[in-house]
Amino acid sequence: MLQLDPHWLPSEEEIRNSNIQRWCDVLGLPDYRALHHWSINRREEFWQAVVHRLGIRFDVVGDTVLANAHDPARAIWFPDAKMNIVNSCFQAPDDHAAIVWQIPGSPIQTMTVAELRAMTFRVANSLFSIGFSPGDRLAVVLPMTCLAVPIYLGAIALGCSIVSIADSFAAPEIATRLRISEAKGIFTYDSIHRGGKKLPLYQRVCDASNLPVIVLQNHDSADQSKDTLSTKCELRSQDRHWRDFLSDDEHFVPHVASANDCINVLFSSGTTGEPKAIVWNHLTPLRCGIDGHVHQNIQAGDVVVWPTNLGWMMGPWLIFASLLNRATIGLYEDVPMGVGFGRFIEQAKVNMLGVVPTIVKSWRESRVMEQFDWSSIRCFSSTGETSHPDDMRYLSSLAGGKPIIEYCGGTEIGGGYVTSTVVQPNVAAAFSTAAIGLDFLLLDENFETTEQGEVYIVPPSIGLSNVLLNRDNFETYYAGLPNGPAGEVLRRHGDYFSRSGDYFVAGGRTDDTMNLGGIKVSSAELERVLNQVEGVRETAAVALAEQHGPDSLVVFVVLEKEVDLDLLKREMNQRLKLDLNPLFRVDRVEPIDALPRTASNKVMRRELRSLLLNRK
Repeated sequence: MLQLDPHWLPSEEEIRNSNIQRWCDVLGLPDYRALHHWSINRREEFWQAVVHRLGIRFDVVGDTVLANAHDPARAIWFPDAKMNIVNSCFQAPDDHAAIVWQIPGSPIQTMTVAELRAMTFRVANSLFSIGFSPGDRLAVVLPMTCLAVPIYLGAIALGCSIVSIADSFAAPEIATRLRISEAKGIFTYDSIHRGGKKLPLYQRVCDASNLPVIVLQNHDSADQSKDTLSTKCELRSQDRHWRDFLSDDEHFVPHVASANDCINVLFSSGTTGEPKAIVWNHLTPLRCGIDGHVHQNIQAGDVVVWPTNLGWMMGPWLIFASLLNRATIGLYEDVPMGVGFGRFIEQAKVNMLGVVPTIVKSWRESRVMEQFDWSSIRCFSSTGETSHPDDMRYLSSLAGGKPIIEYCGGTEIGGGYVTSTVVQPNVAAAFSTAAIGLDFLLLDENFETTEQGEVYIVPPSIGLSNVLLNRDNFETYYAGLPNGPAGEVLRRHGDYFSRSGDYFVAGGRTDDTMNLGGIKVSSAELERVLNQVEGVRETAAVALAEQHGPDSLVVFVVLEKEVDLDLLKREMNQRLKLDLNPLFRVDRVEPIDALPRTASNKVMRRELRSLLLNRK
């Protein structure tokens, strides 16, 4: 049972120096509750204030803040505005550090705001010179490195949109995302080194597609004066090496687009077996920016680290939440489990460190981070999985007792919908508020308010998706839902939460998606791969949610013949590694004579979960 006793209480000085209190002082509001109340009851005024507070630059603002206000499910923000969000990313002084990064075995390096802007514009000019133009989509199969950031921003500056593909995906899943997005080119590395292993990315991309690829190598540096004698890998005729691609021209005027034009296609699990292709536009980064400003308390000059990847929403989130708040992105170019990462956090004097709970569990077991001075950290933030209270209290202790901002949202939100703040008592593994500018309800099966139920978001808000490339956004999130108890339009999300006093506790998913190692994946995606294993007639993948921590993957299997279950489990994990993602692993295999189904032939996963719970 969750202990609801706070492990951290804000001091008067910490409250006074927070972004929240400073904003409250400007608005004449007494506290965060009043700020949040204003943000959800005067939404147009709130988002106008966000534009001002973050210094968002428009080429044309237009007269209308919110179109279709009478129909929140189809609301359009700033419908007449023209802009390019990249223009808002370089507002810190030119000599301010935009990125600090470290490659294991090398000293910490810095890229200034002026250098990031110059590299961003070199990428934009380079893309234009080889035939790409506004409206094209360019995939990135990249780890989060110092060059990934200007590649991401440079494509957007040209008016292209990024297609986010995690570098852990196998070739078939890369191919699926390239097909759905209709990408025209790809950025990737020849190979990367992670945790002492060499991972071949370029070959995997070649196995997935014949699209032209721009290939970086480990020795490629943001500092082009640091040339090396490293031999370039051999490429296909349509592909280019990064250094042959990169222009020297640093002068570029970013493409002026509609504020609602696409800048990024990201993927989230769907129950059909094909991932949803979610469109972020030039306004979506405002959700990243204001969440980071209010909840993670990111301030100008801070160093912000969150081990992540451009394939997941927290990669773009890190870029925009840092740069729009005039902070510094911190990148450690290896896994965050060992001594090297801990020393980087100490030496880079990181102020906000984001985590996935699995990482914290590893640190607690190894105790490897206890040797470092993390006193520069003002707060942590945790997302991606359900946190364990003991792990979170341990994490807090690594920085001398600091708050942990629990943060839960989604790719289709552009940020969080439930979170914590640095001005409220901090309870380990619990959330204290709906995110700024958003509200949600917990409803039971009769759509009545409850203390323990499914999350329904109350629109409208900047960040909430209004376009999916491969299905209908309205049908996916709104169709078939009644209005809420007070007549609210509801948007389905699929999370299950409980409320205890002023705090919220996560309870997993209510739909057919699950969370494996911080990555959402649908049962259908897993079953499509697992059904190909020899001797298997059909499968049902079920998430067994622990009280705290990541889901366990249990596979119910209808067999064609008797087999060795340990061998079957190994074959299933090998298939997941090769065809889907090596981060996904089957924890248990449960043979069953027949899968329970509804009259419409849908697998009754709730019944399978109940069966598992009875066996525990």
